Amino acid sequence: MSKISKMTQMPQQQSDVSRTRRLARRLPLVGAAAAGSVVLLAAPAFAHVSVQPAGAAPKGGYATVNFKVPNERDDASTVKLEVTLPTDHPLASVMPQPVPGWKVDVKKSKLAKPLEMHGEKINEAPSKITWTAEDKGVEPGQFQQFPVSVGMLPEDADQVVFKALQTYDDKEVVRWIEPTKEGAPEPENPAPVLKLTAAEEDGHGAAGADDKSGGKDHLKNAAATAPAGDTTARVLGAIGIVVGIIGVGFGVFAGRRRSA
Repeated sequence: MSKISKMTQMPQQQSDVSRTRRLARRLPLVGAAAAGSVVLLAAPAFAHVSVQPAGAAPKGGYATVNFKVPNERDDASTVKLEVTLPTDHPLASVMPQPVPGWKVDVKKSKLAKPLEMHGEKINEAPSKITWTAEDKGVEPGQFQQFPVSVGMLPEDADQVVFKALQTYDDKEVVRWIEPTKEGAPEPENPAPVLKLTAAEEDGHGAAGADDKSGGKDHLKNAAATAPAGDTTARVLGAIGIVVGIIGVGFGVFAGRRRSA
């Protein structure tokens, strides 16, 4: 190869090396932006106050439910949660499980129509549960679950609707009170909904043992576990996008090398 040919190729090679270095510097930034967009797009679907488990509470029985409160703000902490209990199907037994760092208060109201439970007439029932933070509350990027033993659940309904108010330390109040209609898009601020399943053959539902003790032992079975599937899916999706971007980038670079 002549000296002139070598001198002509050297600038081209230097240019290729320079492009490679620029691409290597940019790819992490692009990948981070793509991963961030995945999280931002997925967040709204999981940002509202909800009640769990969904579809696992037996009709006519007792269940331990968890009110899950994610912090949807990046500049304020959640310091209070107020949950209004249904009046169309009053819950005679409502027992919150203690949550460290939170004070809980259960308010009772008189019933228009007395309930009969375990052979006794009940003239009042819990109507509201209020949790108030004694420390920092639910900080940005975190969530908190508030377990409650409830019963007896209605036998003539397919769901129980709870209305919730989420208060931040800057005094903002988010009202999770909008009903969700079947076949319609989810509202902006949906109320937490507990789906009910058919009672088991013993007539006490999945929590028959709790019925015998009036629900007093149900707190021992409190399940305050956080669903991990949502987070895993988002992380895997972000990784897939980053890997795809890197592959496309190197593919473009290889094509330019061949054409040169």
